[in-house]
Amino acid sequence: MAEETSTELPDRLSLDPRSPYFDADLLKQGIGIKFNGQEKTNVQEYCISEGWIKVPAGRSRDRYGNPMTITLKGKVEPYVDDTADEADGDDGVASDG
Repeated sequence: MAEETSTELPDRLSLDPRSPYFDADLLKQGIGIKFNGQEKTNVQEYCISEGWIKVPAGRSRDRYGNPMTITLKGKVEPYVDDTADEADGDDGVASDG
């Protein structure tokens, strides 16, 4: 992958802090996911070797308030998203309008 930097991305990663696959330092860098060639922005968890992602099922919540998820199977391509760092530089700029 041309977009991947020196950071080695894990086979499995989760956004849930209670998960054993959660890595806060890696998530701070910004991780993007391409699933079957399409950019996905709502991925809760992924696994490259098994070929699946978990995405929220609408606005449904479980009894603990966590979003209910659907598992989708296909080709998973994670990468480090460098655009998150670029967006922070222009905060607070107002137009003369």
